[in-house]
Amino acid sequence: MTIKKAFFLLIAVVLVGMAQTAAAQNQQKTFIGAEATLDHYKALYILNSSDEKKITGTLKSIKNSLNDSRLKGKLEIELIAYGDGVSVYAKDGSFEKTLKELQEKGVILAQCENTIRERKIDKGSLFPFISYVPSAAGEIIIRQHQGWAIVHP
Repeated sequence: MTIKKAFFLLIAVVLVGMAQTAAAQNQQKTFIGAEATLDHYKALYILNSSDEKKITGTLKSIKNSLNDSRLKGKLEIELIAYGDGVSVYAKDGSFEKTLKELQEKGVILAQCENTIRERKIDKGSLFPFISYVPSAAGEIIIRQHQGWAIVHP
């Protein structure tokens, strides 16, 4: 065999190998996200900002989670607000409709009582349909140890 023939044979083998590798990569499954294999999932969303974009984004993230086809009927959510996040529950704000929709879907709406006390906020200035917890930190600690996913968008 001449050097020229050996060289062309080598090139042909390399090209065939590259084509096989490319074909194998194309046959691999496309990643479509994690599979929800559990019967139940729990997520605690944390909100400590009064920034309207942050609040809107957090509420949208909750809606998206509830609408995720993998989690339909398997998801329990709580929204805990503290610090500046208390503004999400203010009657003079613009979130009542969205909050009621989320609550109708089973979302627990909780407010830190430490924030209420420290800022001297009248509970009458907040929506009457929200719940209260002694402290946001305590709620986060307890929920995390209970296995809840902690989400802070």
